[in-house]
Amino acid sequence: MFWLYPACKCPDKESLMSNDPFSLFDSWFKEARETELNDGNAMTIATVNADGQPAARMVLLKGYGPDGFVFYTNQQSRKASDIAANAKAAILFHWKSLRRQIRIEGSLSTVDDAVADTYFATRSRDSQLGAWASDQSQPLDSRETFEARYAEMKTKFEGRDVSRPPHWSGYCLMPDRFEFWQDREHRLHERRTFEKDGASWTKGMLYP
Repeated sequence: MFWLYPACKCPDKESLMSNDPFSLFDSWFKEARETELNDGNAMTIATVNADGQPAARMVLLKGYGPDGFVFYTNQQSRKASDIAANAKAAILFHWKSLRRQIRIEGSLSTVDDAVADTYFATRSRDSQLGAWASDQSQPLDSRETFEARYAEMKTKFEGRDVSRPPHWSGYCLMPDRFEFWQDREHRLHERRTFEKDGASWTKGMLYP
């Protein structure tokens, strides 16, 4: 089950010492939403294509929970092509205001159509139209061409709801590894890990 952002609540010390990586993520994420100036839900996602070439880019986290971490994209994009060839990926959150990072590794799968439809309906109308107008990651001869396509979509959907494009959906990363990184003075950082072990998690620490 996925949910959009719950109401903010400052984490207490007990939650920060949790043995559950999802609970610890929730605590850090809620705090980041209050301290980051822009896009506290921004994360890097790194993928690898069929030739072994890695690529990384920023996306926005749109849902999370024990079932995984969800983001949305054009399924004709480079990241989607990489995922089709290799469903393993890594995501990274870096919150400069808190001097923290969270690294998460796991496998990706597409979300159900109903989940994608529900999220798409929450986007601004301009963003919905942009999803139709953009051939994401494909060559573009000029900005004017894209703006003309956007205008065409605006006319096409005038007076009615904008449906979700068939090539636009979400992906869910199901983690098998977490690393929580906390900055410390003199680069004596704290690194806590959680690795999937059947139905439970094995907790550990790394040298900085």
